[in-house]
Amino acid sequence: MVTRGERRSVPGIEPSDREALVMDVLREVRAFGDAHDRMSSGMKHGMDMNITDVATLRLLIMRKEQGLVVTPADIARHLRISTASTTKLLDRLVASGHVTRHPHPSDRRARSIELTDAARAEFFRLFGRRLAAMRSVLTDFTDAELDAARRLLSAISVALDAD
Repeated sequence: MVTRGERRSVPGIEPSDREALVMDVLREVRAFGDAHDRMSSGMKHGMDMNITDVATLRLLIMRKEQGLVVTPADIARHLRISTASTTKLLDRLVASGHVTRHPHPSDRRARSIELTDAARAEFFRLFGRRLAAMRSVLTDFTDAELDAARRLLSAISVALDAD
């Protein structure tokens, strides 16, 4: 693990070249963030929602793919909003037919939140083409490159979430 201020040496790359490469990667991370923001903004308008509503739908889809149950508390932590704001958000999404509340499968005190089939279809109608394009781009990379990209994105996500 590299500690603060320490430079990793990479065979064939001089430190000045490495710093330029690091800056190139950071520029690409920013460009990715901008592209993601534009995509989210387009989805928000396409689904007639605000950005936290769309972020909630994305969270529900990702957690469902992982086989995880989502609670209102999970949504509040993910969005970094209060429980009162989360309740309002969920009331709005239930009223619009995008999510449903159910008893939690293992915690009688909690509720689970699920995306409706209609909302899932609407989400993928707007996002499916982009998802397919991203998957297509990734086919050009080796398993080792994909693993390095996964580790890079994971480390950047952790750094961005640090308080």
